[in-house]
Amino acid sequence: MKRILAVLFVLVGFSASAQEFKPFKVNLSIGYAKPLNAGVSGGVLFAVEPKYGLSDNFDLGLRIELAAVARGIEVNGNTTTGDVGAFSSYLLTGNYLFGKGGIRPFLGVGAGLYSVAAGGTVSVTDGQTPQQVNLVAATKFGGMVRAGIKAGHFVAAVEYNAAPTTDNKLSNTTITSENAYLGVKVGFDIGGGRK
Repeated sequence: MKRILAVLFVLVGFSASAQEFKPFKVNLSIGYAKPLNAGVSGGVLFAVEPKYGLSDNFDLGLRIELAAVARGIEVNGNTTTGDVGAFSSYLLTGNYLFGKGGIRPFLGVGAGLYSVAAGGTVSVTDGQTPQQVNLVAATKFGGMVRAGIKAGHFVAAVEYNAAPTTDNKLSNTTITSENAYLGVKVGFDIGGGRK
C-alpha cells in the first residue's frame, strides 16, 4: 500500500510540474503560398491548427490548410501556368519550441493528405492534334517542414509543403504538375500559454 501511495505522489508531482502551461490551443493563420515552379505566381493561404501541448516545449496538432495558387504545368519540357487551383491539406503535426522565455523559436514537421483541385484546362499538342486537357484532381500523401518564432500568442512561420506531383497521361504526352509550395504565414494562438 505504501508503494502505491508513493507512486501516486510521484505521478501527481510530475503532473503538477508538467502542467505549468495550458495544453490546448488553436492557431489561426493567414499567409502567402508560392509554388516552387519557375514563373508561377503565388497566392493566399488560410490555416487552422488545433494543438495539444504534451509539455511546455512540444505540441502535437492537426493542421487544416487551404492554399489558392496557380498550378505550374510542364508539357514536353516547357513550363506554363495553369488556372488558379486550391490545395487543401490535412496534416498531423509536431512542433518543438526552444527555450522558456516570451520569444521562442520552433521547428516542426507534419505528414498527411494533400488534395489538389483540378484547376481548369491547358492547351496541349499531342502528336499533331491540339486539344484542351482538364488538369487532374488528386489526393496524395505528403509532408511538411517548418521553422518559425512564437512571441506570446503571436506566431510567424515558413513552411515547405512537399505536396506530391500529379500527372495527366495522353497517348504521346505527359502533363506534369509540380505541386510543392512554400508558405509564409502569420497568425495567433487562441488559448495555451502559461498558467
